[in-house]
Amino acid sequence: MPLPAKAFQRWLNGVAPDTSTADICRVSGVKRTTLAQQLVRGKVAETTVVSISRAYNLNPVAALATFDTYSDLASSSLPPSDKELVSQIATVDLLRAVIVRTAPTGSTGTGSTGTESMDPRQPELSPPPHATSVKNWVDAIDDGELRHRVSTATGVAPQNYSAQLTANRLAPELAVATSRAAGVGLAGGLVATGLVTEAEAGWPRGARQAALDRLSDGDLAALSGERLQALGKTLRRQEQDQEQTERIWENLV
Repeated sequence: MPLPAKAFQRWLNGVAPDTSTADICRVSGVKRTTLAQQLVRGKVAETTVVSISRAYNLNPVAALATFDTYSDLASSSLPPSDKELVSQIATVDLLRAVIVRTAPTGSTGTGSTGTESMDPRQPELSPPPHATSVKNWVDAIDDGELRHRVSTATGVAPQNYSAQLTANRLAPELAVATSRAAGVGLAGGLVATGLVTEAEAGWPRGARQAALDRLSDGDLAALSGERLQALGKTLRRQEQDQEQTERIWENLV
């Protein structure tokens, strides 16, 4: 849920006192028209706070925690679980890890030097979010009843919640509500959605790679297979939709 404009202006006055809106927009990259529209509507997007926070060297998570909606972010100190960390590894990176682990002795695998992995042949992981990061994160923390608890707590219909996951997006407030309902660190969902970075959320440097390194070869292969199967289903649906669209156009012509 967007932040109240009055609360945002109080926060902004504390962050950049005696600074014009034009200067704030210039250093933060926020368009003046966008900010003006948000202020007129009385609702400021979380992305605006994040952009301005970064411009003034403030932690975005701490900045969001100054608003009532996100106040409990300040007291959330649970580290991400291995399942959460692995959920934020892109499928292509998992496949590269499989190749590296199964490459014959002496082979360079992908040929990348990498800087983050314990294995010198392992390339550096791409940062989150990735194509299915939101759904993967929710699946990683779901005990089977998570969606129901989130729906009850927020009033968001299950089908609307699922639609957001399918689109690989989740409103910031809903992401935090999901973390809260799952009993995990509250900033995890903000990482999965791409609102904040791993470092901004307090995740240890190299945590995802370390979690990947702890996966057994069998678990890594199984997880990669699950990701490929899901990707295959998505691609088939896209192909079917494309074929149907083409048939419609042919009939119209």
